[in-house]
Amino acid sequence: MAKSRLFRSTMVVSSMTMLSRILGLVRDVVLLGVFGAGGLMDAFLVAFKIPNFLRRLFAEGAFSQAFVPVLSEYKEKYSLQQVQILVSRTSGALLLVLSMLTVVVILIAPWVVTLFAPGFADQPDKFAITAELLRLTFPYLLFISMTAFASGILQSYGRFAAPAFAPVLLNLCMIGGALIFAPMFDTPIMALGYSVAIAGLLQFLIQLPQLWQQKLLVAPKIDFQHEGVRRILKLMLPAIFGVSVTQINLLLNTVFASLMIGGSVSWLYAAERMSELPLGLIGVAIGTVILPSLSKSEAQKDDVSFKKTIDWAARLIILVGVPASAALFVLADVLMQALFLRGEFTLRDAQMSALALRSMAGGILGFMLIKIFAPAFFARQDTRTPVKIGIISVIANMVFSVIFIGIFYFLEMPLHGGLALATTGAAFVNAGLLYYFLHKRDIFRFGPHWNKLFTQFAISTGSMIGVLYLMLPYFPTNEAQWQRIIALVIMCVAGALVYGVVLLATGFRPRQLKHG
Repeated sequence: MAKSRLFRSTMVVSSMTMLSRILGLVRDVVLLGVFGAGGLMDAFLVAFKIPNFLRRLFAEGAFSQAFVPVLSEYKEKYSLQQVQILVSRTSGALLLVLSMLTVVVILIAPWVVTLFAPGFADQPDKFAITAELLRLTFPYLLFISMTAFASGILQSYGRFAAPAFAPVLLNLCMIGGALIFAPMFDTPIMALGYSVAIAGLLQFLIQLPQLWQQKLLVAPKIDFQHEGVRRILKLMLPAIFGVSVTQINLLLNTVFASLMIGGSVSWLYAAERMSELPLGLIGVAIGTVILPSLSKSEAQKDDVSFKKTIDWAARLIILVGVPASAALFVLADVLMQALFLRGEFTLRDAQMSALALRSMAGGILGFMLIKIFAPAFFARQDTRTPVKIGIISVIANMVFSVIFIGIFYFLEMPLHGGLALATTGAAFVNAGLLYYFLHKRDIFRFGPHWNKLFTQFAISTGSMIGVLYLMLPYFPTNEAQWQRIIALVIMCVAGALVYGVVLLATGFRPRQLKHG
């Protein structure tokens, strides 16, 4: 992909992702308003998180990071027919493995729930509903993994719009399931299980027309001996830890949260969703766009372009990540009250979710940096380094969890806040080690021009924080939800304006965001 298209492609992915995140926010408001926090909502979140975790782990995580570099190399070196064969053999292997996994998990759903939510074992009704929901939602993994496979192909050919739009369908299906179909069920939450499975199929189907246009809509064929498939599997297995360690840490939080008081799973979920807004809008978008570019630069042995691409991505990430982390920390309480305080979601639920969000907010920058540092290794087909770092990060998360839960217990604070804080610590361990090895191997390092950038970002963020704190006392806590939302929007706009104006006043110019 040409350098001049990187920013435009990022904006395409970011705008589609913004639409998805806005609908995702509407979805969460609807779900928590209809079903509340705790009880059946906890059951659904655990059941959905298991295939969703595996989706991020295998499909969007390890598989995509292993598949795209190999596909890019085939594009550069071989004919279209050879690329078609690679696509056919890879899809065949993926379909076989995922189909077998889906069948097994459906058959042993109660044992899987016991593994991922041991705290539900002493609540028979909740446990049974969680197992049934898992059977309904798990086929989503098969469909969404094939979606990720198709998306990886399209992104390698510079087609980003359809893959980025696909998640919108999940949000629409779940909103429809909660508002329209849930009342038709004896157990209303079951409607969400069907909604998830249907959404996965729809997300895959909308990729097919563009695959056909690229002449890559080919029939799957099983051949694990194909050279490309073997390389993808070799890269993929260790990459499972290297690229998706954040998801492993979040899932560990679910395991711990299931052992805590009712509502803990839902409180953490609400906080995760809010923290994922900036991560999804910029972090995921840039990570998606730069991998094909980095893979192409590596295939052409163009080290200068490789470094410039990472540097450009880092500028965008830190430009957004620093103020986003600060704003979510300052606005945690008003965010939860403005967006979720309605229906079955109480003021206590909003306060507990805000505590988790404040604990997670600091880690947003770390999460975002992982999205650009990890692809630098995978584009070079180096999976050993990220997997070692991933293992260290998982261990760090468990150690931090024990430490912070102990501290929160001693201070008589809600324990789920300690879990969220542990995730933040693990994110910085992961991002920090990834950068350490990029620097050590002269793959990428922050050059002298970053000294001024860091100062500009810090001054602008500090100014924004000051304005937000001055506005907090005027938030209409006891007014109607629409009034709270308007007040929140005004605060966000004011904070963003102050950040932008001060950034320009310190000498920062938009041309500094250009690639190259």
